[in-house]
Amino acid sequence: MFGNLKRGLGLALFTLALAACRVVPDTGGPVTGPAPVATPVPSATGLPQDEGRHRVALLVPLSGANAEVGQAIANATTMALLDTNAENLRITTYDTAAGAGRAAQRAVADGNKLILGPLVRDDVAPIAAQARPANVPLITFSNDSALAQGDVFVMGNVPEQSIARTVSFAVTQGARRFAALVPEGEYGERAAAALRRAVEQSGATMASTETYNRGNTSIVSAATRLRTRGGYDTVMIADGARLAALAAAQLKDAGASLPSLIGPELWSSEGSLTSSSSMRGAWFSSVSDARYRQFATSYEARFGSAPPRIASLGYDAVLLTLRVAREWRPGQTFPASRMVDPGGFLGVDGAFRFGATGLGERSFEVREVSNGSFSIVDAAPREFPAQR
Repeated sequence: MFGNLKRGLGLALFTLALAACRVVPDTGGPVTGPAPVATPVPSATGLPQDEGRHRVALLVPLSGANAEVGQAIANATTMALLDTNAENLRITTYDTAAGAGRAAQRAVADGNKLILGPLVRDDVAPIAAQARPANVPLITFSNDSALAQGDVFVMGNVPEQSIARTVSFAVTQGARRFAALVPEGEYGERAAAALRRAVEQSGATMASTETYNRGNTSIVSAATRLRTRGGYDTVMIADGARLAALAAAQLKDAGASLPSLIGPELWSSEGSLTSSSSMRGAWFSSVSDARYRQFATSYEARFGSAPPRIASLGYDAVLLTLRVAREWRPGQTFPASRMVDPGGFLGVDGAFRFGATGLGERSFEVREVSNGSFSIVDAAPREFPAQR
């Protein structure tokens, strides 16, 4: 069964004052927005002298281009501590914008035994270089599966998993021959590889793939070439709403049901898809918003603005840490092996679990592009299949 992380978002706890939070901003970098500040007498390291709490570092950008997202994640960790009335964690926030490696060095020197973050994949290597010798694992908010290791847990929503979920659903609806339109570059290569793997595992056939340059309208030409070639019943368009709609108009006649169209998880944040008649009936997979809506409402009431979607990862990372902390003595090495639970955990974004490689696995629902809205056509599984 899933770990009991359901007690987060307890409405009765929303009246707690922010001053009660155990989140301490790092004095080595600027903090923007309504960051809560703890008041105990600081030690020589800048942290309060207490030995009864677990010291956890949050490494996110609090200045620079990604400051708004980093601050939102920090706010979400505050919410999680308040909502669970946690007294055994002290979370210190370090700004990665001025140098991820330097922020990690301070975090390790301050005695933190676990790092939540970073936000972007390029910061993982310099942070791990500082954390690994001290046996301090990371729970990163990145969605790059290549980062996963035994001490680097990838918590973001991995695009390859979303594609695999959609392909599996499409096959149940009769899809047998797949084609793809993917942009040039690393993202397109990852999407195409994910589609090929998923199609092979489902017993279907990969018919053809066309690439295009995102800097111009070459997706229209690529879609035209794909249509001329034919031999498929389902096409993945691995791009955002604007380009996907352009391609769909070339692939399908008005009102036609075939080919079926599928797309990436990023469609979940692009409501403009629902205004395109050529995209009607397209499928994609995403984590469920059922619990997120309550989180977002509570966040906005507390901080005065709507959170970016990724902020929920900060909330769930704290809930996960609290779960593992049941077997963790303050001051001791974080028990990373406890992160690998075949039954998984339940958070704001639904069910998730980590494998021994450190890669997070999410439970996705399948959505369909309708006229003016997205509709759920296959709910997220409530349980994970047995790990192989």
